[in-house]
Order: sequence, then C-alpha cells, then structure tokens
Amino acid sequence: MKKELLIGIVVGLVANIIGLYFATLYFGNGNDFGSVIRSALAEGILGKLISLGAILNLLVFFVFIKKKQDYRARGVLLITIINAIATFVFKLI
Repeated sequence: MKKELLIGIVVGLVANIIGLYFATLYFGNGNDFGSVIRSALAEGILGKLISLGAILNLLVFFVFIKKKQDYRARGVLLITIINAIATFVFKLI
C-alpha cells in the first residue's frame, strides 16, 4: 500500500514537471527553461505556469482510476493538492 502511494507521488511529480516544461516551451517564446522560470517568477506568473503543468496529472489520475490502481491515484491527487497550495502561495507572494 505504501509502495503504491509512493509510486503515485513520483508519477505525479514527474507528470507535473513534464507539464511545466511543455508550458514553458509553449509560453516561453523560444527562451530556455531556466530563463522562462526566472522571468515568470519576476513577473509573478510562476503559479500559473505550475498550474498549467498540473494538467498532465489529470490524465495520469484517470489512467490509474481506470486501471483500478486507487493508491497510485491517491498519490497523484496528493501531489495535485500540494501543487494547488504552492500555486496559492506563489499568488500571495
């Protein structure tokens, strides 16, 4: 049970990072990943980029639900909730 939850957490983190990378590629105007993140932090839109990166978590979550891997889906949901909290914190900063 703990192993399945940990797998879901890792998959959720990886999906979120990949989604964040794709969001920076799309909205980054050809700049590299690091400069897009720095400029997003300076402009106050890093939370929005992180939220866009979490869209892949939705796909992963439904795949785990479809395969009846509930504990893995819980791990992805936990990462998505942490992502929402981080987005809220970045919005306040």
